[in-house]
Amino acid sequence: MNVKQQLKEGLLTQNPVTVQLLGMCSVLAITTSLFNGIGMGISVLVILTLSNIFIAALRKIIPNKIRIACFIVVIATFVTVVDLFLKAYLKELSASLGVFIPLIVVNCIILGRAESFASKNGIGASALDGVFQGLGYTWILVVMCVIREFLGSGTFGGGLLGEGGKGITLFPEHFAMAGMARPVGGFLTLAAVIAAMQYFLNKPKKAEKKEEVAK
Repeated sequence: MNVKQQLKEGLLTQNPVTVQLLGMCSVLAITTSLFNGIGMGISVLVILTLSNIFIAALRKIIPNKIRIACFIVVIATFVTVVDLFLKAYLKELSASLGVFIPLIVVNCIILGRAESFASKNGIGASALDGVFQGLGYTWILVVMCVIREFLGSGTFGGGLLGEGGKGITLFPEHFAMAGMARPVGGFLTLAAVIAAMQYFLNKPKKAEKKEEVAK
């Protein structure tokens, strides 16, 4: 179990959003305020980690022919727990995220990690995989939320900071680009974040190729 390698993969080289391109619906839909991004990210992290642990623990007794169905049952159980928790203690977040919390049941990140990692590895490694992949998903959400909220409404920390949770005003709203708070803004921001990540990841490879050519 290589913890550093798992951390690097979760945050960068195998990031579920910018590299694996999974869970796009929630990434595009809810990244309009920092409150939404943090709430959704932590929800996915908790569900992913617990699902990985249980699936890893049961991997040897789950029949291969019905493994996907069993994975979905496990995932749905934890999604229900998180959904009920949000409705009981964080009603504003639950209302803001809406249907995207129940839809975590079919989120490709959760099911993908269950199939590709948790079903083939031990509990410890699977737990770390859930945490690191969840953190990778969360930090991309937070980055997108900050960009879209800043450009779309001129604020920072919507739902968390400022008077009434309206966020800290950085510039007057009439100077903001309203389109950034709409679906098109989500697509443009995600494209920019993916492009920046790919540039960052491929830069060392290009440098190595130049060194080889020079030799």
